[in-house]
Amino acid sequence: MSAAPGTDPVRDAPEPVGPPAWPDIDLRQVRRLTDDTGLIQHAVYATPDPHHGYCIDDNARALLAALRLAELGELGTPGDETLPIHTYLQFVFYAFNPQTDDGTPGRFRNFMGFDRAWLEDRGSQDSQARALWALGEAVCHGPTPNVRDLAAEVYGRALPGVARVTPVRSWAFALMGLCRFYEARPDDGPTRATLERFGADLAAALREHRADDWPWWEPVVTYDNAKLPHALLLAGRALDDESMCADALASLTWLLDRQTAVDPATGRAHLSVIGNDGWLTRDGTKAKFDQQPLEAYALVDACLEAARHTAGHHDAAAQWEAHAWRCFGWFVGRNDAGFNLIDPHTGGCRDGLHESGVNRNQGAESTLAYLLAVLELHRYDRQRPGVFERVADGA
Repeated sequence: MSAAPGTDPVRDAPEPVGPPAWPDIDLRQVRRLTDDTGLIQHAVYATPDPHHGYCIDDNARALLAALRLAELGELGTPGDETLPIHTYLQFVFYAFNPQTDDGTPGRFRNFMGFDRAWLEDRGSQDSQARALWALGEAVCHGPTPNVRDLAAEVYGRALPGVARVTPVRSWAFALMGLCRFYEARPDDGPTRATLERFGADLAAALREHRADDWPWWEPVVTYDNAKLPHALLLAGRALDDESMCADALASLTWLLDRQTAVDPATGRAHLSVIGNDGWLTRDGTKAKFDQQPLEAYALVDACLEAARHTAGHHDAAAQWEAHAWRCFGWFVGRNDAGFNLIDPHTGGCRDGLHESGVNRNQGAESTLAYLLAVLELHRYDRQRPGVFERVADGA
């Protein structure tokens, strides 16, 4: 998780909380965390913390954000709203290690010190899959042939290693990239084969573990949860498998229900994120804190994809749009503690929500989670203008 060590939460809300307003795209904190190597992982308050260096997880997310900005730029976003795509792509490119210690297919390294020395031979399985996700997006949405071609080369080298990942979340992160690559290059046989296998594996894992009161992949609901139904939905659409899509929407609906609370004073529903201090277990026990921004972003993104999928059914799509807007409200104070996580002086997002306040550090994972949520809302609004103006009026 992104929270840096050695800080205490504050006990009062840093900014007043009101109804969510349409968010501007604010790049100040991401730019502050970016140097000529890549994106620094952590911050002390808003200042980059060199002690923890860099990681591919955050640079892959930063590449996603930069690609979204480039895409929005083509749709009319002001020209100065940019992030350095080549810096983040360079980090992912350099992170790939073709010679691992056991002779298996190449893997991405994850952690790099501030001195640019790699701290490991390979990263986690999740980090392999997140890197492939970003590369697949770059092949599909890269703004120039140079970006698309380098991303495709690294993707091709990395796919054999990523094809060996086994955790369900790693399948999900990989599927996000596989589906985007397949969208751009549907004749690529290895991508199609891996997409089919991971899609089938993710669907089978859900069938194996779910019950009427627990339509989920695991006995514990943990982190970045919405990426599981989101990836299954994308795979179902790519493979023209409606049962996958239906299962994805059902599990996402259940996940939202488990993360919805109602304020007894106002009767208004808000996002109540599963805390990482114990998660949500099958007996119904749910940790209320510490809540992480990554979960709120994942829900915004998944709900918008569900809205696209149900676009032919107006009422269903409108419901998913409303869910996305409600999940976004978590960032700006519509949450269990009533605290605004966004710092208006930096554009950054605080690293976590506690019962007594917020973690005041504004590291890469949290700040990118907020920025990506904003970018996905803007992207959807360009596709369906005026939707969120109507949703906000009814919030």
